Order: sequence, then C-alpha cells, then structure tokens
Amino acid sequence: MTTPTGVAGDVKDLTLAVPGQARIDWAAREMPVLRLIRERFAREQPLKGIRMSACLHITAETANLAATLKAGGADLVLCASNPLSTQDDVAAALVAHLGVPTYAIKGEDEETYYKHIRAALAHRPQMTMDDGCDLVSSLHKERPDLIPEVIAGLEETTTGVIRLRSMESNGVLRFPVLAVNESDTKHLFDNRYGTGQSAVDAIMRATNVLLAGKTFVVIGYGWCGRGVASRARGMGANVVVTEVDPVRGIEAAMDGFRVMPLVEAAPIGDLFITVTGDLNVIDRPHLEHMKDGALIANAGHFNDEINIPALEELATGGHRPTRPFVEAYSLDGGRTLFLLAEGRLVNLSAAEGHPASVMDMSFANQALGSEHMLRNASSLEPRVYTIPTEIDHEIARLKLQAMGIRIDTLTPEQKQYLAAWESGT
Repeated sequence: MTTPTGVAGDVKDLTLAVPGQARIDWAAREMPVLRLIRERFAREQPLKGIRMSACLHITAETANLAATLKAGGADLVLCASNPLSTQDDVAAALVAHLGVPTYAIKGEDEETYYKHIRAALAHRPQMTMDDGCDLVSSLHKERPDLIPEVIAGLEETTTGVIRLRSMESNGVLRFPVLAVNESDTKHLFDNRYGTGQSAVDAIMRATNVLLAGKTFVVIGYGWCGRGVASRARGMGANVVVTEVDPVRGIEAAMDGFRVMPLVEAAPIGDLFITVTGDLNVIDRPHLEHMKDGALIANAGHFNDEINIPALEELATGGHRPTRPFVEAYSLDGGRTLFLLAEGRLVNLSAAEGHPASVMDMSFANQALGSEHMLRNASSLEPRVYTIPTEIDHEIARLKLQAMGIRIDTLTPEQKQYLAAWESGT
C-alpha cells in the first residue's frame, strides 16, 4: 500500500504528521548520544544500501533511531511491535516527513498487526531489528525463503532474547542475532530506570490513584522489576515483591521489600504489576483471592503474563471500560477487578513509554550494534551474541560527556598492577 506522500505504509492519519514531528524533535533534545552517532553515520555510511526491516514500538524515540539508520544509508521499513504502543502522530511523521515506510496504527487488531509484520518482511530484509522477536519468528515460520538474504538481526528486549535463545537451543535459528538487551547500557538503565519511571507513570495516568499507602505488588525482580519496585516505593507505596529465583528473592528482601509467594500477596495487594516475560504469572488462583478494586497491570512485552481468559471466565457479571485503558471485570460476590491496557505493555499502551534520555543509550546500542554485525558478518554463526564491551563502554562514555560528567582514568602503573599476578600481600 502507498500513502498519498508516495511513501509506502499504513498509518492512521497523515494530517497528524506536524505534531508528530514536534514530538520527535522534543525527544531528540534528550538523545545526544544518538545524535553524535547519526552525524558520524551520515559521513561514513556504514549501512549503505542495506535493506532493514524493524519491528519496534513506533514512538518519538524510535523515530530518532530511524533517522540515524537512514543517515547511515539503510533502506528502512518499520512496523509496530505491539498493537497498543504506536504513537499515531509519530507514525504519520515517519511517513510524511522522514520518508520511512511505516506500518503501525495504535489499537490495531491481531490480523492487522501480523499483516503489518508481513509487509515489513516483504521488504526482503538483509538485517532485522526486533522488539519481542515477532518479526524474526514470523520470518522463520512464514517466509523461510527470505532467510538466505538475511545477514544478521538485532533484538531489543528481554522477552525477545528469551525466544531467540529457545530458537538457538532448538537448532532452528538460521542467522546471527545480537541481543542488544544484554548490554549494560541497556538493561542497567532502560530496563531499570526507564521501565521503573514509565510503568508507574502509566498506572497513574490511567487510574489517577494515589500510590502512597497502597500495597503495590511487583511480580518479578529482574532489572525491570527492580526499577518498578524502587519507583513505587519512592511514591510512598508499600511494596511487596514476588519471585521464583531464590537469589533475586534475597536481593529484594535486602533491598528492603517484603517478599512472599504471590498467592499470599493476592489478598492484600491493591495494585499488581507483572515484569517477568513468562506465562500466566497472575493465574486463576491469584485472581480468585484478589480484593475488590485491585488494579492489574503488565510491564512485560506480551499480555501472556496475566491469564486474561481466566479473568474473563471469573467475570460472571461481564466487563466494561471505565476509563481509557481501564477495563472493569465484575466477579461473584460483588468484587470488581480492574485490568489496565488490556494486559499489554502498560507503559507504552497507557503512556508514552520510556524517557528519551534512557532510550538514547538503548538505541545507540541498536545503531552501533547493526554496524558491528555487518562488519563482522563473515565470522558469525547462527546464534545469539552479546554486544562487545568496547561498544557498551563507548556509549557510556558519550553519555557521560553529554551529561557534563567527567570520571577518572587509570594510570599506566594501575593498569600494569591490574594485569599482573605477581604482587601479593
């Protein structure tokens, strides 16, 4: 499909392009690392002529990544990685102002979502860029004929890396993929500070509830869970953490949170948020014991973390919208449970996603990671790789520079000492 601008794509309304561009420009002010990379890419053209299909959240921050990839010479097509995460004005600006074919409409149904992924695959990508692995899994299942043309891929998020490692262990992954999510400048900052702030922001926007004094149950204490728990405590909530990993359980306890099984937290929680990347972590037994008025949200990539079919079965009184992104489920005994954003990624569905300043580092990893994968393609096997430490450190160095922060450097004597084994007590 071709839009009136002559650029292929499927977006809600091209007349939204002007406010969309303003939003993109605003985000750019907080993305100095990506700007520096874009300036170099424009000079050196490391991605020149490479057909790239990217399945990402279509946000103002992603638009700045798209501009960087285009500056580097990439022939880019974008589609949404979540039905509710698209910013329609940004999608319009990508098509109308940046000339990037974009297939994304906020609220698109499942059929349209996968139609858009197929449109991105029709670009015959030489490189994929994914947020959740839907593009790569669809490529392997539906268009294996295109795989010989693929040089490499990149994956942005925890859920996608889990799926890719499963593909690798089952021997079905057919090209190398860089797990961008595993870099320190991604998971230590995007996952912790980005998810922490944006998830709490989305819950407050959707519900307008006061968090202070509420019992806030965080399900999963990975980097995202750490961030959400920390920010919820900062808002005055009484935070409970549930975990299946004993080390993370200890860590949560020593960080000052109450730790207990979810079945024990279910009757006391006012608000529940999942951040695990797993299936049915809020399940029927938990839903059966939640108190009247409990709010349920998900900050993991897929809505599988909440057993929504079980919630619908329990809702003998049906369900209805009560606010934008809030659905009320009426259960026996007069209880009502509230599901936020259809159980989808709440921070991007009910709010604007991560702050641009943390996405600056995440998307710097994507940009430099794509350059790295192309440069080293001949030596890479069909498996999941992590980003080299030197790239991670360069992104951190550029971020510090942009923040006006200086740090020390090792002296030659100190470097020699750290490299030697002879020195003792």
